[in-house]
Amino acid sequence: MRLFFVVVFTLATPLVAQHNGFIQRGDETRFPIGFYEVPGDAAGLQRMAAAGVNLVRCGSVKDLDRAHAAGIQGWVSLPFQSGATEQMRADILQYRDHPALVVWEGPDEIVWNFTAYSGLFRDAKVHPYKGAWADQDPAAVAYAKEQAAIILPKINAATALIRELDTRQLPIWINEANDSDAIYVRQYYPNVDITGCDLYPVKAGDRDLARMADSTERWNRVGEGRPVWMVLQAFSWSELGMDPPRPLAYPSFEESRFMAYDVIAHGAEGILYWGSQFLQSGACRAALYAVTGELAALQGFLTAPAMPGISVNLVEAPVLAPQRGVHSIARVHGGEALIVLINEDRGAHMAVEVNGLDAIEGRELHLLYGDESLVVTQGRIMTRMPRQMVKVFATSTTFESPDRSGRDYPGEPESDRPAAKE
Repeated sequence: MRLFFVVVFTLATPLVAQHNGFIQRGDETRFPIGFYEVPGDAAGLQRMAAAGVNLVRCGSVKDLDRAHAAGIQGWVSLPFQSGATEQMRADILQYRDHPALVVWEGPDEIVWNFTAYSGLFRDAKVHPYKGAWADQDPAAVAYAKEQAAIILPKINAATALIRELDTRQLPIWINEANDSDAIYVRQYYPNVDITGCDLYPVKAGDRDLARMADSTERWNRVGEGRPVWMVLQAFSWSELGMDPPRPLAYPSFEESRFMAYDVIAHGAEGILYWGSQFLQSGACRAALYAVTGELAALQGFLTAPAMPGISVNLVEAPVLAPQRGVHSIARVHGGEALIVLINEDRGAHMAVEVNGLDAIEGRELHLLYGDESLVVTQGRIMTRMPRQMVKVFATSTTFESPDRSGRDYPGEPESDRPAAKE
């Protein structure tokens, strides 16, 4: 069920518009599939559009023009932390009527940057050590309090100015870090429409993909039901010029696919990819586009309400105790059905039962991009799930993306995978 809020503020603060996290293009409602990158060449932008990407971060009117010409919509990022300045007013007026613009974005990870990762832990006068904020060291606490008193009122003033000047009342979104402090976030979040965070779990020797589910659920709680957009990994940490350097580790196609479906299963109403501007692997990019193309072929399902009454039960022999279990996405659209199963465990589940499918009793479900088929009998189906596996079933194979390139990308290095638990 999707929750909508009407939030009333003081007379000095405009009413926040209601938004469901989806983007609108004419009469078409679209699940956001976005990138923080606008490719510099027309061919790159067209390739992105062909892969189902429908939203990009734009830094100028020219970027918006190019995105619009390619059939992609855009968002612009503005420095809310500067407040309701004349420059902010000019920027809003410059962008507000552009037909490609569908979202306003505030400063990225703003709370994280004056709390857990201010960077000032390198200055012993402020943060005596790197974990000072987590330990609530008095110096770190005092610094955050000081910065919050300056920054948060300016964010609220900037969002109020957007409400005043934006005749279309487009949604306002601020992305945070996975562990941004909820107490400070909630001092600005009544004035934004979309919350969410970024999390990049694929690292050499550490690929805990199911952390994405925990993060999505956390931001549903922080935002108290506001739409959540999750920012996923489109890079190797080795490409970011970090000191000390990190080893190469790209997400495989299956890992990127897993993360996308997992966050959707846990409530994300949009997914975006960060880091592709640094991406040096054409094979990894092709794999990311394979995921976005697959999702784009399911657009009607992704914006449809969830089927009620669905449950997933593990009815196997108790050889492996589930840690996270198997999660599901179940939607009906245009008389067709979609059932997605995501095994978040690092061990297989050999008898996964999905109940509550009475609405599609007798229908055949086809494993997209595979050769398994199941008939709904007595309102249920049963299948087997390898470790950290996604299975996408639909009542028609027409929901497969015709472009299969990139789907066999194993990631790099291929040997850097977590072992299955016995």
